[in-house]
Amino acid sequence: MNIKHVGVVGAGQMGSGIAQVCALAGLNVRLFDQNKQAVERGFAVIKTSLERLQAKEKITAEELAGVLSRIELITEIEALATVDIAIEAATEVEAIKQVIFKDLDRVCQPQAILATNTSSISITRLAAATQRPGKVIGMHFMNPVPMMQLVEVIRALQTDDAVFEQVTEMARFIGKTPVDVKDAPGFVANRILLPMINEAVFTLYEGLASAEEIDTVMKLGMGHPMGPLALADLIGLDTCLSILGVLYEGFSDSKYRPCPLLKQMVDAGYLGRKSGRGFFTY
Repeated sequence: MNIKHVGVVGAGQMGSGIAQVCALAGLNVRLFDQNKQAVERGFAVIKTSLERLQAKEKITAEELAGVLSRIELITEIEALATVDIAIEAATEVEAIKQVIFKDLDRVCQPQAILATNTSSISITRLAAATQRPGKVIGMHFMNPVPMMQLVEVIRALQTDDAVFEQVTEMARFIGKTPVDVKDAPGFVANRILLPMINEAVFTLYEGLASAEEIDTVMKLGMGHPMGPLALADLIGLDTCLSILGVLYEGFSDSKYRPCPLLKQMVDAGYLGRKSGRGFFTY
């Protein structure tokens, strides 16, 4: 595989997970965040995750040290100048991602691939913000990244076939299963998942059952490993609301209308696990 050096933009839950799986596969990673504390927190999360793997005897102490040595923490985006691929894993807001892609286009070497971990936003529009639209692609990892096998590989309308092949090969190299998905609002995973989560919020909003009871129905009745409300808390209620907004606007279909309770909880700052409170308390 000709991708050896990976840049990850954003050291949050998704970015740190992507950095971990890439470094675990032997790739050199530069983990970027403008906020020094954020990048250090991300690195601490990676270290804790790897220590759990060591405790389960899935990796050795030497392998753990090797993985950590392959992750370089950076706070200047110019340090991504020599990476083979930069994977953006920032907040699910298109305006923010547009700025990041313009910056990456400016600093990264001309042959570098620019990928986004967006879970819903148009790859074609992000590609159009750069001078290298043929080298822009979507790599939608699932949360939590170290555990989940799937990566949706989403071509922009402009994406070169060779770039798609390289990214698909990379996904397999780091132990994931890539699925070829076309560029449309929400792609496949979230186009199916978010309406289900939204409907679960509506059942809570309408008083049909408690949050615990709704999740129990879906776990015991549908075989889901996690209930939809607990899953929403894990994803982040603000992220869920953003994705539903993309679906609602992208398809102009009322079936994607976000539940008023979801909006209200985001307004209150009840965002799920990351804030300590969502549909459940953490």
